[in-house]
Amino acid sequence: MSEQRHRVEPLTMGRGQPLLAVRDLKKYYPVTSGILGRHVGDVKAVDGVSFDLYEGETLAVVGESGCGKSSMAETVIGLRDTTDGEVYFRGEDITDHLDSDVRRDVQMIFQDPFSTLNERMTVGRIVAEPLVIHGEHRTDREAYVRELLDTVGLDADQYYNAFPHELSGGQRQRVGIARALALNPDLLIADEPSSALDVSIQAQILELLEDLQDEFGLTYLIITHDMSVVRQVADRVAVMYLGKIVELGEVGTVFDDPQHPYTEALLSSIPRVTTQPGEDDRITLEGSPPDPSNPPTGCNFHPRCHLKAECSPEEQDRCETEEPPLRAIGGDRQVACHWRPRGE
Repeated sequence: MSEQRHRVEPLTMGRGQPLLAVRDLKKYYPVTSGILGRHVGDVKAVDGVSFDLYEGETLAVVGESGCGKSSMAETVIGLRDTTDGEVYFRGEDITDHLDSDVRRDVQMIFQDPFSTLNERMTVGRIVAEPLVIHGEHRTDREAYVRELLDTVGLDADQYYNAFPHELSGGQRQRVGIARALALNPDLLIADEPSSALDVSIQAQILELLEDLQDEFGLTYLIITHDMSVVRQVADRVAVMYLGKIVELGEVGTVFDDPQHPYTEALLSSIPRVTTQPGEDDRITLEGSPPDPSNPPTGCNFHPRCHLKAECSPEEQDRCETEEPPLRAIGGDRQVACHWRPRGE
C-alpha cells in the first residue's frame, strides 16, 4: 500500500480512526441536450455525503430507489469516478485510484446474482478469479476454493464444477460471497445483497453474512431499501434522500426515536400486526421523490413532508428556502431537519 497516509479526523468526538472515511462525496451525471451534446445540467445522484465506518461494524445505508445509495457505494469502491469529495481507507486517500492492495482489502457483493456471474465459467473458476487477477499463485488453489464454498454453505464436491445456470438465486449469491471472500478482505460493500431473492432465502443470506462477520472480523457497508434488513444486520444506519444523508445513528436509537420525518415514514412502512381493527399509523408520503436533476430549493424533503401541517407559515418558508445541514444532536446521532430534535 502506498505511503500517502495521514490521520483522518473522525466525525464523532471520542472515536478512533475509522476504517473507511467518506468526506463530502459527490457524484453528478451530466445532462446534455441537442445534437452537440450541450451540458445543460446535472443529475445529483450523490450530493455531499460524509460518514465514518469503523472496523468490525455494519453500517447500513437505506432509502428509496433512486436516492443515490448504489451510486454512492460504487463511487466509494472506485467503480465510478467522483465528481468531488474524498474517500479514505485506513487513512489513505483512495479517491478514484484504488491501488492493488486496497482492491484486495475492499470487495463488493452485487445485488443481482443472475447477472454478475460469468455463465461460461464453472463455480470453481468464478471463485478463484480474484486470485488470478491479483497474481496469487497458490499451490493449494483448488483446496482453498473448495474451503470457501464450504464456508458459504455450498457443498464443494457438488458445486465446484457446476455452471451458474445450474444454481438457484440463493446459491448464486453464495458463490458471489465466496468470490468476495477469496482475497481475505477487511471491508465488504454489499449492494442489496438479498433483495433479488425469495423471502425465505433472504433470511438465510443475511444470517450467512452475520456468521461470516463473526468468523472473520469483517466490516460491512450494506446498501438496502428495506428497514427490516437494517434492523436485522446493522449497528448504525444512514438514511439517504435525494443524494443526501438526512439521519444517521445507532440502529436501536433511530428505530426507537426517529428524528427526520423521512425516517419516520420509512419506519412506518414496515409491515406489522395491528392490535385493533382499523388501527394503522403508517405515514403516506405525498407524490414521488423529486427529480435529482432539478431538486427542490431548501430542504429536499419539504414537498413531501408530513410535518408541514404542524408548522407555521414562517417555519414552512424556512424549509422551502434554507437547506438544513446534517448536524450532531448528541453522541453519534445526526439529523438534517430544522425542527428536530423535538423541542428545539
